[in-house]
Amino acid sequence: METKKELSYFRLKLENYLSEHFPELLGDKPFITARSDEALSTYCDAVAQGFSHPEAESMASEVLHRGLHFSKYDTLVSVLENEFEKELPSPLPERLTPMLLKNKAVQSVFDKYELTDDFGATPEYEKLYTELTGTIVLLIEVNGLPTIGGENMT
Repeated sequence: METKKELSYFRLKLENYLSEHFPELLGDKPFITARSDEALSTYCDAVAQGFSHPEAESMASEVLHRGLHFSKYDTLVSVLENEFEKELPSPLPERLTPMLLKNKAVQSVFDKYELTDDFGATPEYEKLYTELTGTIVLLIEVNGLPTIGGENMT
């Protein structure tokens, strides 16, 4: 029973994080299950090795969030909020971003870069940001400003 409770904790923690930063991964149940199980194992192993519960929690969190520190979603929301504030007032950036993530032109911009966990702290990030801004300007010019549902952005 205790294990199931901890497993649920790590699953919920991961699902909450994904919903805020990687909504496109929320439907990937095998990934969520595997990552949650790995975090639980890390936690249990750390406790068994004598680490405190907070230390074990920290180690498990590292496993849970591995490869999930740089978010395409957060980057697009940031571009929309910073560069298109007048055209796209809140909550439009959060509503449009999932659709932009599916857009081929937007994906091709992301595909040019090796998006590691620390990518946001590299000089390449500014290039990505600028390219995304230009791509979104072109999408708006071609499609007009998006509606609330954003259907004409994809």
